[in-house]
Amino acid sequence: MTRTDDKTMRLPLISLKQRAAAAGAAVSNGYCMMPGTFGAEIFASQGFDCVTVDLQHGLIGYSEAIPMLQLLSRLDVTPLVRVPALDEGVIMQMLDAGAMGVTCPMIETREQAERLVEYAYYPPVGCRSFGPILPLSQYGSEYLEQANSSIATFAMIETARGVENIEAITEVEGLTGIYLGTMDLAMSLGRPRAKLFEDEVLDAAVSSIVSHAKRRGLIVGLLVSGTGGIRKSIDFGFNFITAATDIGAMRSDAERAVKDYKKALELPIHSNAEFERNET
Repeated sequence: MTRTDDKTMRLPLISLKQRAAAAGAAVSNGYCMMPGTFGAEIFASQGFDCVTVDLQHGLIGYSEAIPMLQLLSRLDVTPLVRVPALDEGVIMQMLDAGAMGVTCPMIETREQAERLVEYAYYPPVGCRSFGPILPLSQYGSEYLEQANSSIATFAMIETARGVENIEAITEVEGLTGIYLGTMDLAMSLGRPRAKLFEDEVLDAAVSSIVSHAKRRGLIVGLLVSGTGGIRKSIDFGFNFITAATDIGAMRSDAERAVKDYKKALELPIHSNAEFERNET
């Protein structure tokens, strides 16, 4: 998306809400868990619609997140963050650093979801304090007018209590979506080894989450990998798909490289003469 030529730059990126409305199937997302702009630039240039800077389970702190968000705001992705907890100060700091969406973990009640909305949006929707230090230079003077309609809020449901309260949570005005914490939910349900789409109890809980969210017109997301898993997730009703993390991608590629190396050692030894003969 291009910027305008005037000195007051207009909001240069497509919000997650706009991407979801335009998407034929689902919006793609990648997680940056390692600090540093170089890795973020590599990961963001792969074609994801959105990239999330992970301050919860990643290795990224506030000071590391700022240059990453500055970089992402200038690339063809929507920059998001996952915060460590439902913390007003952290949420506002990340938005003031240019994040255009917030995923908040461990939301279990309507009151917690309401607080997430309050912290993320300006009045009259919420109670966010005005001080968008970086967004004013990143997105221009239109930021204030467009922030409430552009910023996304995701409540992570990852406990049995959250599932029990899912109807009330999804009724919170201003909430953009629900994000599934699959592993934590499986453990909370007493089924730590359960896999999505393979366990009746876990699948029933997830089905309740998705159906209530879709009924309210909310976006529903999760982390899932592989072509089959992504296709099943979309068919199940998810429309915000985190397809990879930078650490996961590095680990899987390193594992593949080591396997290739070991496999090469098992092959018959060729002499230099044989190599020269094969090349002629």
